[in-house]
Amino acid sequence: MNDEQLVIVERQPEQRTALVRFNRPKQLNALNAAVMDALCEALEELDRDDEVRAIVVTGNERAFAAGADIAEMSGATPVDMLRANRIGQWDRVRRITKPVIAAVNGWCLGGGCELAMTLDLIVAGEGAKFGQPEINIGCRGQLARAKRSS
Repeated sequence: MNDEQLVIVERQPEQRTALVRFNRPKQLNALNAAVMDALCEALEELDRDDEVRAIVVTGNERAFAAGADIAEMSGATPVDMLRANRIGQWDRVRRITKPVIAAVNGWCLGGGCELAMTLDLIVAGEGAKFGQPEINIGCRGQLARAKRSS
């Protein structure tokens, strides 16, 4: 991965808030392990900051987050997925004690939708589009691999 910031944090001291913005526009802010780690680190730091009273998580006009990064997951085995401890990342998000608001515009799909629902409040713009498209890809890839290897 390059040195590009995966999430950008902007403190707004006059409102005692902070804005956490996903920064993977070409991938529609798909949530890979590095993005989730960066998000967790940003949220935990802001949670410890007494000057911040609320946190807003957002993306851009095209996408809040278009789900999990399927490219990252495509070659992973079930054991790889277990070792990646993605559940631990979600637990870190849930442990944030300050109010965390999802400001959603554009695509909010799969893991992005689940992230928004995990936060305390969702504010959706007129262009917000929510969905769970993984129901169409979930087991099919695993079944195809299993058939090829047998």
